[in-house]
Amino acid sequence: MTTDQLVYLVFGCVIAIALVLDLGFLSKKNAIITIRQALRQTFFWVLLALGFFIFMWVEEGQKLALEFLSGYLMEWSLSIDNIFVFILIFSSFNVKEKYIPRVLLIGILTAIILRVLFITVGVALVAKFSWVLYIFGVFLVYTGYHMFTAKDDEAFDPHDSKVYKFLKRFLPIGNTDGDGKFVIKENGRPLYTSLFVVVVLLAAIDIVFALDSIPAVMGISKSSLVIYTSNIFAILGLRSLFFLLRGAVNEFEHLQKGIAIVLVFIGVKMLGEHYINMWIDKNTQVLLSLIVILFCISGSIFYSIFSKRQKLPKDLDDKSI
Repeated sequence: MTTDQLVYLVFGCVIAIALVLDLGFLSKKNAIITIRQALRQTFFWVLLALGFFIFMWVEEGQKLALEFLSGYLMEWSLSIDNIFVFILIFSSFNVKEKYIPRVLLIGILTAIILRVLFITVGVALVAKFSWVLYIFGVFLVYTGYHMFTAKDDEAFDPHDSKVYKFLKRFLPIGNTDGDGKFVIKENGRPLYTSLFVVVVLLAAIDIVFALDSIPAVMGISKSSLVIYTSNIFAILGLRSLFFLLRGAVNEFEHLQKGIAIVLVFIGVKMLGEHYINMWIDKNTQVLLSLIVILFCISGSIFYSIFSKRQKLPKDLDDKSI
């Protein structure tokens, strides 16, 4: 057994055991997840990812381990953007609080399957046509620029999405949640509930985000091991992160700009890789990417909190006047 095969085996076992623990012990069907439970589950997934990072350092060496950590942090920060859209979807379809954990879990597990397929195709394309990386690089620079200059009023409406319109066209969809069911019978015919629509939208939206995040991770590492593991670890922790941050996600108003800078940085790095390799060795490049990701994401979060607090006294003064 090769080292890569051993790491894949350990990764598969860890994920399987973690899912059993999360579903069997940390979660209950139709139970409302509190902030304390969400915090506990978030720590659980983050510590698991950090433990795997240490395992990779021992088995694969410093370079791949740091690439995994950089990719995980990249995916984790992009997950916060996912959460904002997820909140809009749940709110738009009036999903009851007790159904959110199960619907979110099914949507995320579906997204993982689709991401694995997407990553497999992407890795295969890059392996056969190396110039595809330059297309990814241009796409990341464009996406980062668009994200940085996007206006706050560009809101997403789930009912206007192409996915929802496609489902409405080909499936009988009702305005009921079916008491937690995804398909119910009405006049002897199947009727798809709003919960079914939400699951499909969650998976579809995650794939849209994957169009940014997976090329970004490919810009950090060429290793399929790193790309698969960093993506799956970040996505599995998305559910607990949703319940932890959904009340505070609007506080991070500058986070999108921090993510945009990272995407542009990685895109430029992909485009100039040939020349960068002539001046900077691979280990230094990985460390530099990790530093840029940490600085931009943490900096944008702290700046969001700081600017929010700076506005409070002014708002209070305006109200008193």
